[in-house]
Amino acid sequence: MTLRVLPQNLINQIAAGEVVERPAAALKELVENALDAGATKVDVNLRDGGRTLLSITDDGKGMTPEELSLAVERHATSKLPDDDLFNIGFMGFRGEALPSIGSVSRMRLTSRVRGSENAWSLTIEGGAKGEPEPTAHPFGTRVEVRDLFYATPARLKFLKTARTEQMYAREIMDRLAMARPDVGFTLTGDGNKSILNYPACEGDLFDARLKRLGAVMGREFQENALQIEAEREGIRLTGYAGVPTLNRGNAQMQFMFVNGRPVKDRLLQGAVRGAYQDFLARDRHPLLALFFELSPRDVDVNVHPGKTEVRFRDPGLVRGLIVGALKHALAGAGHRASTTVADMALGAARREGDGPSLPYGGGARTGGGSGFNIGQYQPSIPSHAAIERNYAAQAPMDPQSGYGGLFDRGRDFGGMLSETSGDGGFAAAAAAALSGGYAAAAPSARIDNIADEGKFVDHPLGAARGQVHANYIIAQTRDGLVIVDQHAAHERIVYERMKADLAATGVKRQGLLLPEVVELDEASADRIADRAEEFAELGLILEPFGPGAIVVREVPAMLGKVDVGALVRDMADEIAELGQGMALKDRLMYVCATMACHGSVRSGRKLNADEMNALLRQMEATPHSGQCNHGRPTYVELKLHDIEKMFGRR
Repeated sequence: MTLRVLPQNLINQIAAGEVVERPAAALKELVENALDAGATKVDVNLRDGGRTLLSITDDGKGMTPEELSLAVERHATSKLPDDDLFNIGFMGFRGEALPSIGSVSRMRLTSRVRGSENAWSLTIEGGAKGEPEPTAHPFGTRVEVRDLFYATPARLKFLKTARTEQMYAREIMDRLAMARPDVGFTLTGDGNKSILNYPACEGDLFDARLKRLGAVMGREFQENALQIEAEREGIRLTGYAGVPTLNRGNAQMQFMFVNGRPVKDRLLQGAVRGAYQDFLARDRHPLLALFFELSPRDVDVNVHPGKTEVRFRDPGLVRGLIVGALKHALAGAGHRASTTVADMALGAARREGDGPSLPYGGGARTGGGSGFNIGQYQPSIPSHAAIERNYAAQAPMDPQSGYGGLFDRGRDFGGMLSETSGDGGFAAAAAAALSGGYAAAAPSARIDNIADEGKFVDHPLGAARGQVHANYIIAQTRDGLVIVDQHAAHERIVYERMKADLAATGVKRQGLLLPEVVELDEASADRIADRAEEFAELGLILEPFGPGAIVVREVPAMLGKVDVGALVRDMADEIAELGQGMALKDRLMYVCATMACHGSVRSGRKLNADEMNALLRQMEATPHSGQCNHGRPTYVELKLHDIEKMFGRR
């Protein structure tokens, strides 16, 4: 076997295999070039999913004939002016895209710089470069790629159907469009069929970005997005995150951008999970788009051939910034729930044949971006006998009994209300009314005394008007009505109270009679030992015990009997995958959530007027009360004009 230097064309084809795995990858490189050239409008046309034709037209600065010839040479670029790979300010910088694509296709470049009388065109076929020729073209550049992979037919066998390749191309365009709301994007397919059309968005950055995110991720996201803005040690984080009740069964609607570059990173998944852990079930995922701005020297964008992954110099700082910013935004949302909850209620109430049902199982692009399945939230209505049994089993409670009563048959939330509600007079009255326990109050399925029609109507959750099926509170607001699931709502209130108490008093620990040694591989043991202080704050005391072993001396008391070895191994796996160990915190929160569920007002419990209003006021004063601990909504708000539409009054 003789050592030799490969031919230049073969080198380019090998590079094309790394950079251009499918038409969407070529599209990404070419659109990024257009954005680097200062384009304000990018038009893309596909045929046969990009296999037959891929055309990108922009209104950027264009190229001279000399630059056209140089642009298709390997490693020729204008994007590293100081030859510093640690100071990259452009999306493309390797100078590989055009020669690699040209080596496996029939490519034609046409460009005209501003102020020039002529445009110039250059053709490359299977790596063979022609000479620039004068032609007609407006200012900017057009790149036409025909018969992609004709020079490497083996690659064609790995392509999917035209429809699937078109879907990949659209995903690329969506991500780039979210990163640059100031640029207009169009994508057309076979027969000039419009696939997407995103006009340039005007206004300040946040407004423009929200408009573009709404166009890409769906109107529901735009209506239910929380603004994110935080900065720490030179890293600025902005963007939008959906309220917890707007969620999906997968993480495909989670996007991350670093200095305008769309990237994928496991760091995002772990940090988002940590921020939303109290609000969503493990199999549900929020919708969000996060944008990072930091010095190019603090992030390495040159770790993947397709530039789709990055490596942060301080990943712990970035993770902490994400978790802190998301938690702050969620806390600021108060009791807010997604508007899609009301949409689902209206859709369910619509008679068959009155109109199309809302596509909540589909993606955002079809108009139903929430991904929240109404089948998930269908509380069963208890039978009359079950209601009576539940009611009889709940004995009067002492509001001063503390957690002893909370985890038994329930707890008086009137006393809690008096501590946190902004309405001191009503809080005191409600506490007094409830001081004898629920069983002492006269139960009623409706409110007979509503002489004071305006009382509490101006509150966000309105004034209680009745209770139906011994579980749902009906409240009247100034412009509509609210339906509250009393069990889910009080479950969240109790849970938040427990978390506050844990933060104030710390997690109680119990020592193991015999410390348990857990054997791991050395890398996993080192990862666990490095975070020993973090785990100590959660009540888990551990330390290294020789190579590849951890000894556990104390565990959180609230976990009771726990498989220490399984817990430590789960944490090691999560640290390796996500950069943080959530297993212990998840278990602690699960215990708290279970206790809160058992300690909250039961379905089937009859409440009187003061009790119902006390619960509504407490919801308004409790963060995150728009959803229970499992991510399900605690209330549905229907506006008067929507109700009138249902009855044909509008």
